[in-house]
Amino acid sequence: MLTFLGRRLGQGVLVLVLISLVTFFLINLAPGGPSAAARFETTAEERAALSKQLGLDLPVTTRYVNWAGDVLHGDFGVTLNGGQPIGPMVRQRLWNTAQLGLSALVLSVVVGVSLGILTAMRRNSPLDHLVNALSTLGMSIPDFWTGIMAILLFSVTWKLLPSSGLYDASGGFSFTGWLRHMILPASVLAFVMLPNLVRFTRSSLLEVLSTDYLRTARAKGVQERQVILKHALRNALVPILAMIGLILPALLSGSVIVESVFGLPGMGRLAVDAALGRDYNTIMAVTLVAGAVVIVTNLLVDMTYSLIDPRIRHD
Repeated sequence: MLTFLGRRLGQGVLVLVLISLVTFFLINLAPGGPSAAARFETTAEERAALSKQLGLDLPVTTRYVNWAGDVLHGDFGVTLNGGQPIGPMVRQRLWNTAQLGLSALVLSVVVGVSLGILTAMRRNSPLDHLVNALSTLGMSIPDFWTGIMAILLFSVTWKLLPSSGLYDASGGFSFTGWLRHMILPASVLAFVMLPNLVRFTRSSLLEVLSTDYLRTARAKGVQERQVILKHALRNALVPILAMIGLILPALLSGSVIVESVFGLPGMGRLAVDAALGRDYNTIMAVTLVAGAVVIVTNLLVDMTYSLIDPRIRHD
């Protein structure tokens, strides 16, 4: 296990280095580049002074080495628009995105796996056809449209739930207020992930249900519920867990749109604002942190395999 963990951590570090290299050089070699942070109504002397202050007059390789050295010391620099420290801002936004992503993940897993089990147990039934139709519909509808429709129905028309933000305007944290603000964005983000999870759970469970050892269990008089939950589902969990590992990066990419629609101050909205404002230091920080989150979550998923199925060993 330690060998596997060390190897995967080494691969993760290499991936992060490659991500930083590609992102940094694409940003700096693109038309305009970081020098576009200077306003064009300023004089040439003012633009030259600003470029020198930001280190934009140095060769791109030198700027990358300086930036990488600062990152290794935990310093992501300051925003080009405002001069605010990027590290504390990214940590706060990451926590907000984690709340949204974990809420959507729990909701999609609970609902998706449950519906997948039901449709597998009642194959070709009206419920099976209905869930498959809804899954196809969910895969076809873009998440920004779903978010807008949810706001129009639940916030504007029925006035049941708030349409933006994470907390009540009154100030202090309350779980009820947080939950009311989280229901709509988490549900919309989960709705995007549900179809694949439902269909994958259904197909994995149907494959396991046709095995000989389950027929033997039924022949011995084991109740169908125990056959499904105790035997079939446990053996079907490994491919389901692999699908969840694929869903995690999609949660990050989906949060960009969902956070923008619902006005949530998370990593996705921070990335959009940084791109629109040409704040390249913030873009680099967001890209690197998002890559690290994906690498760590996939490593945790891989390590969970051996807990579910003892036959799987990481050497």
